[in-house]
Amino acid sequence: MGLLERCQELFKTSNLYEVLAVNKEATETEIRRSYYKVSLKVHPDRAPEDPQATEKFQVLGKLYAVLSDQQQRAVYDEQGAIDEESDVLSQDRCWEDHWRLLFPKITVQDILEFEKKYKGSEEERKDVIQLYVQHEGNMDAITDSAMCCSQDDEPRLRGIIHAAIQGGEVTEFPAFTQETDKKKRARRKRADRERQEAEEMQKEMGLGDEDESLVMMLQQKQKSREKNFTSFLSDLEAKYSKKSGAKRGKRGKK
Repeated sequence: MGLLERCQELFKTSNLYEVLAVNKEATETEIRRSYYKVSLKVHPDRAPEDPQATEKFQVLGKLYAVLSDQQQRAVYDEQGAIDEESDVLSQDRCWEDHWRLLFPKITVQDILEFEKKYKGSEEERKDVIQLYVQHEGNMDAITDSAMCCSQDDEPRLRGIIHAAIQGGEVTEFPAFTQETDKKKRARRKRADRERQEAEEMQKEMGLGDEDESLVMMLQQKQKSREKNFTSFLSDLEAKYSKKSGAKRGKRGKK
């Protein structure tokens, strides 16, 4: 059975882009990030209850191999077909090892370094604006979803959004411009409570003061927001590892 047929059987669609929930015009980075997120859902270690998890994971690896290869993707886009005999698919490869090369495990120090580079960057600005549009100005949802964000970052996030509104980059949503003081106080109260819990977590984990921002960040994302927390880790790992993964890919080509 070919790759397209296996996609239809396992994911109910033979369209490679639909499997990853991206459109045909998706960039390499968008495809990579989507592949990471989808593969996490079917990773054998994370979906032990799914008897087809291993097969799905392997099919996703082959799918990504096709879409990440410029020539293979061009053929698929033009003809809707895949060369099953190509080197991309025919080589004997351990897809678990290949996945880990693409997305190496990140350490606490990696996350802290990423946070320092991310905050105040153009990448963060774009992400915040995207969240503002996605959640139509709801600051509760924005602060819950924003990467590397604690309550202390809210004034800075608001500044980014205000500048985008004034510059005509985004629409002015009443949920943002007319948010009540009561709602702001409730968010601050929740953040203060989470800060105390984070400090307790910090002591339990034996972390030093230099790791406090990480503990705050993880605690805030985790508290009663498991889906957002998982999405946060997925986004961060995909963002953090994309450059190192690209370098590995270049070294592998001859």
